[in-house]
Amino acid sequence: MIRFLQQPGPIKKIVLGGLLVVVCVMMVITLVPGGMLGDYFNRGGLTTQGVLAKVGDQEITETAVRQQARMDGQRQFKGNIPDALMPYLMQRAAQNVITQKAVVYEADRMGLGVSDEELRDYMHQGELGKVLFPGGVFIGEDTYERMIDATYHIGVQAFEQEVKGEIAQQKLLAAIASAVTVSDKGIREELLKQDTKAKFQYAVLSLDDIKKQINPTDTELKAFYEKNKQQYANSIPQKIKAKYILIDTKNLEQQASITPQELQQYYRQHEDEFRIPETVTVRHILIKTPPPDANGKVDQKAVDAARAQAEDIAKQLKAGANFADLAKKYSQDESTSKDGGLLPPITRGRTVPEFEQAAFNTPVGQTTGVVRTSYGFHIIHVEAKQEARLKPLDEVKSEIEPILKKQKAQAQAENVANAIQALAKTAGLDKAAQQRNLTVTTTGLISQSDQLPGIGSAPEFMNQLQIAKKNDPPALAPTPAGYAVYQVTEIQPPQTPTFEQVKDSVEQQFKNQRAESLLEQKTQQLADRAHSEHDLEKAAKEAGATVKTSDLESRTSQMPELGAMSGPISVVFTMKPGEISGPLQAGNNGVVVKVLEVQGPTDAQIKQDWDKARESLLEQKREEFENLYVENLRNTLEKQGKIKINQKEMERVTSAAGS
Repeated sequence: MIRFLQQPGPIKKIVLGGLLVVVCVMMVITLVPGGMLGDYFNRGGLTTQGVLAKVGDQEITETAVRQQARMDGQRQFKGNIPDALMPYLMQRAAQNVITQKAVVYEADRMGLGVSDEELRDYMHQGELGKVLFPGGVFIGEDTYERMIDATYHIGVQAFEQEVKGEIAQQKLLAAIASAVTVSDKGIREELLKQDTKAKFQYAVLSLDDIKKQINPTDTELKAFYEKNKQQYANSIPQKIKAKYILIDTKNLEQQASITPQELQQYYRQHEDEFRIPETVTVRHILIKTPPPDANGKVDQKAVDAARAQAEDIAKQLKAGANFADLAKKYSQDESTSKDGGLLPPITRGRTVPEFEQAAFNTPVGQTTGVVRTSYGFHIIHVEAKQEARLKPLDEVKSEIEPILKKQKAQAQAENVANAIQALAKTAGLDKAAQQRNLTVTTTGLISQSDQLPGIGSAPEFMNQLQIAKKNDPPALAPTPAGYAVYQVTEIQPPQTPTFEQVKDSVEQQFKNQRAESLLEQKTQQLADRAHSEHDLEKAAKEAGATVKTSDLESRTSQMPELGAMSGPISVVFTMKPGEISGPLQAGNNGVVVKVLEVQGPTDAQIKQDWDKARESLLEQKREEFENLYVENLRNTLEKQGKIKINQKEMERVTSAAGS
């Protein structure tokens, strides 16, 4: 699957020629008048079930979007995704995936598709390269497949296709961004903005202090509840009662028996899975060489020094030194040095040619001389070799049997579930369960987020329960442990709580709104009084606020009561000494400031920070330009019919029922 990763070729340069830049810039200019994105649920005539959209000829499935939504949610909520947020996560993931595929589509259209060679080079580099090719040696096909499955829950082919899409996006956006420039005037203005410091007095009024003074009566709270009753409408979610028969595949697996003929048949059909390729197990010591610089030049002195060190280690080995000890001491392959340089078994085609040739051609127990690869200088000691062979059936029987049992149990469970469902439709769940010596589980009133008796968490089954109608004919649903034949017996619709049920939250909301209003009013009064008196300290004393004095602060400063100086308080950097601000809001505080001193950057500081400011400003402008380009690209592709939205499916999966 990943055979083309055998050898690292030269790293491809992403920055394209001037002609491509001109084409991209003209494209952006052409696209800009479209402005805002159109309605995402607008056109296309796409009706395929399970397909949410189509970009070019590539379908975007519900499965892919749901997987992306769950990955996003797990990152955001550390694995515990609130059910109520899944519709939002699905909607966001769907739009992100569509936009991503639109950029890949455009990259392909402009001839920026990614070859296998480019993919190979990319996967040898950076953090991905460190994981897949520690010390320049591939981790192995099985490990690679398991890692991709565990991390992304997709196959290797799909993963590599996604990586190609990422590279294509990078190429296109790099070409677009390369047209962006910044002027010296812009850089100087950015430096003045970044490096200006200010010292000021500030008076703070606290929202929490004001809130403590608010003590509403029940009459006020009831009036507030009635006025805002719509906010609480149906806030108690729907609850249902259901009964179901569980068909557990694990029990069926334990009862399943596998015949010798079935084992033999599976073995013959899957022989390729049981072939062991020729392997060699080695230890190695790596002395790295520096990569070429941006101009492709190599530091020859550093290369010569690395070669000399490797040759010195080789001499120590010839003199009888222990290989593992020297690997721990000298090897620069961090992933193996702690284990004495030991690598997992290597198959042919899984490392660079020079390393492979030396490893496979050296007898067991022997050590090579210094071997040069693109990673540096290696010394290799061969520990063991394994000839290619086919594992006999007796050796893999214990691997095959659980697979066949699971397949049998799955098929049997499905047949049993279908039979129980058919019987339950005519005789009822209780009689159907009795005939199969199974039990009927009955729930209490449960909502979407509750655990199911005998099952636990089962989102897909719960979704079906929530959309079922009372006393519908028994239906069938998958569960984490097998299947369930179920029927909903009672539905309690969403309800609006009474005042007494939500009194505490009503009181909290009342206090918050009243305090926010009073804070705004008092801060305005403080600012007005400070301006009329030309004296912040006097006005603050009258308002019951204490005036404090800051140090010289920059936009990157953080202050306990004011928060980030890049926020609303940044107004101080545009004011003159002696000036008093209007009312400002800093988090939960109302603030008025008086500037005491403003200190701009010196010429020396401007010179020192010039390059850094230039890069920062360029990055900001590139991001803005890229966002504009992508936004208008998608809008144009939708108008051209290159992006088609399946409105019915999109609305289904992004609604509460579709979560």
